[in-house]
Amino acid sequence: MERADVLIVGGGPAGSACATVLASAGRDVLIVDAAAFPRDKPCGGWITPEVLEEIPFSFESYAKDNVAQPISRFRIGRIDGRAVEVDYGTPVSYGIRRTEFDARLLHGSGARRVEGERVRTVERRDGVWVLNGAFAAPVLVGAGGHFCPVAHQVSEPADERPVVVAREIEFRLSEDDASHCQIERERPELYFCADLRGYGWCFRKEDYVNIGLGRLDPARLPAHLHAFLDFLKRERRVDYVRGAGWRGHAYALRHGRPRRVSGDAVVLVGDAAGLAAPASGEGILPALISGRLAAEAILEARPEDYAARLDERLGRRASARRIPDRIARILSAPLLAIPAFARHLVLDRWFLHRSA
Repeated sequence: MERADVLIVGGGPAGSACATVLASAGRDVLIVDAAAFPRDKPCGGWITPEVLEEIPFSFESYAKDNVAQPISRFRIGRIDGRAVEVDYGTPVSYGIRRTEFDARLLHGSGARRVEGERVRTVERRDGVWVLNGAFAAPVLVGAGGHFCPVAHQVSEPADERPVVVAREIEFRLSEDDASHCQIERERPELYFCADLRGYGWCFRKEDYVNIGLGRLDPARLPAHLHAFLDFLKRERRVDYVRGAGWRGHAYALRHGRPRRVSGDAVVLVGDAAGLAAPASGEGILPALISGRLAAEAILEARPEDYAARLDERLGRRASARRIPDRIARILSAPLLAIPAFARHLVLDRWFLHRSA
């Protein structure tokens, strides 16, 4: 049996961030992931300035060899409504490709890795965590996303937190498509559903385009996605969305009733802990923050403090209450057509986390 000081299930940003702190402190860390890196992950691939403060490498150096699209403008509106443009005049975010970004984080973490190994069994034997009967450590970190197998060891069976479901596609533009593409490199486009229960996006990152839609309504996601794509075609934003290559994913919002994120020598980080930002669904920043905070709690042998540290860093949980659909449909179109509303609430507060 292969042993370590800490086992981490999942090599995405949360698991890699946790491993980096632990390994730099001299701990023997073993990451187990079902995928072989570099691997792609369904995600818009938008990172905020706060992410740059959390990553353990120079983003300037990273940008020399990888996609790192500066973002300084946005197009905001409602699906089937009028859109407005917001221009910050300087980069306020960046577009990345998860296949590149995640691999850089993982490979630079200093941890040992077992890739292509899906975790099927998680057991507690005599004070030691054992995965698949083959890997063992006294401390376990669940970083395997929304369906992380470690989460079942910590969370309540009946977990009713709001879950976003999304579908997206990312592809490289041909030379001809790139010359006719209406989506500008420095200007992502965000279009909200009429009931404000989700939004779609068009995001160009150098010669790659990412298109998707996410909602708090799993049953109606296909219908809303089709309506969104029809809208994009009518608006001549996109004429060449492929039929194949669409991928789905799900994640829980940090919203409503708190979820248990730690137990007997086990902690959950990132999407496994349900930490996505309630308004935007951003997951990379809370993944990096939670990974670091979990590692610090493990090093101090105080995993019981981890939840409080998360609350202190990520802020108060949002209320589960929301605007009734009928009222949202009436208000969403005129509100999203107001430039000040789009900039100061939608972008500054919901997406960019800017205090002023």
